[in-house]
Amino acid sequence: MAEKGLVVGIDVAKGWLDVAVLETGESFRVDNDSAGWALLLQRLRGRRVRAVGLEPSGGYERGAKQALRKAGLPVRNVNPHKLRHFARALGRLAKNDRLDAVVIARYTADMPTREMRVDPLREQLAELVSARRQLTEDKVSLSNQLDQLRDAMVRRLFACRLRSIEANILLIDKRLAELVASDVQLAEKDRLIQSFKGAGPVLSHTLLALAPELGLASRREIAALAGLAPYDHDTGVFRGRRSIWGGRSEVRGMLYMAALTACRCNPVLKAFHQRLCDAGKKPKVALIAVARKILTILSAMLRSNQPWNPAHS
Repeated sequence: MAEKGLVVGIDVAKGWLDVAVLETGESFRVDNDSAGWALLLQRLRGRRVRAVGLEPSGGYERGAKQALRKAGLPVRNVNPHKLRHFARALGRLAKNDRLDAVVIARYTADMPTREMRVDPLREQLAELVSARRQLTEDKVSLSNQLDQLRDAMVRRLFACRLRSIEANILLIDKRLAELVASDVQLAEKDRLIQSFKGAGPVLSHTLLALAPELGLASRREIAALAGLAPYDHDTGVFRGRRSIWGGRSEVRGMLYMAALTACRCNPVLKAFHQRLCDAGKKPKVALIAVARKILTILSAMLRSNQPWNPAHS
C-alpha cells in the first residue's frame, strides 16, 4: 500500500536525535552530527514525507534542521509549551525520549504548525544574541562573587576573568552592529527601533534576531509571542487573577529591562506607569504593562515605517 505522506517527529538532544514515524510506528536513534543526519536522510529517502516536526532545543536542532531542509523535506516548528499541553491531553505524562518523539509526530500531524523559514543572517544574529546573554549572566555572577572575596590573589584572578568577559561582550556588540548594518532592511528596522526613547542597540538586536514577526503580527499575537499577553483564570463564578506565561523568554526579559529604563527616561511611558500605579496596580504588573506597551509601539513603528513620535503613543 502506497504511503499517503509520512509525519516524522524528532526529539533533539545534544548528542542524538530520537526519531518516530507516526504512520509506520518506526522509532530509531541517530547521532546529532553530520554522520547521523546523513543516516536520518537515508532512512527517509524515497519516501513521501508530509511533515517533519522538530522541537527547538537550545540550538542543538540547527544542524539537523539545515540538513533536512537542504534535502527538500518540510520541517515544522513545534512549540514546546503547546506540546506539553498536547501530551497531557493525550494522557502521555511519562518522560522518555522515544515517547517524546512520538508525541511530536502526533502533534505535527494533528495541530496547525508552520514550516520553518531559514534566514542565515537572522540565525547568526540569534546565536550572537544568545552568546551575549550568557556572557552577561556570567558577568553578573562573577561580579557578585567578587564582592565576597577577601584573598588578594583570588580577587585578581576573578577581576581578570571579569575584564575578559566584558571585552568579549564588546566584541559581540560590535559584530552584531556590523551584521545589522550589512542588511538594508535590518539596518532600517534597527534605526526605527532605536529612535524610541529607552530602546538601545541591545534591545534592538534582540528583537531583530528573536522576534522577526515584529511589525507583521497583530498586537495580541506579538504580545503572546513574547509571553506578555495576560490570560484569564476564570471558571464558573470564580474570577482568578490574570497572568502571563509562555512566549520567548529572552525577548520578554529584554523588554522587562527596557521597561525599567523607559519608566525613568521616557516621558510617555513614565506617565503611563504612574497612572497604573495610582490605579492600584502592583509594581510588577505595572512594569509588565509597560513592557507590553513598548512592544506594541515598536511593532506599530515598524509596520508604518515611521520613527517614534511621542504624540502618537
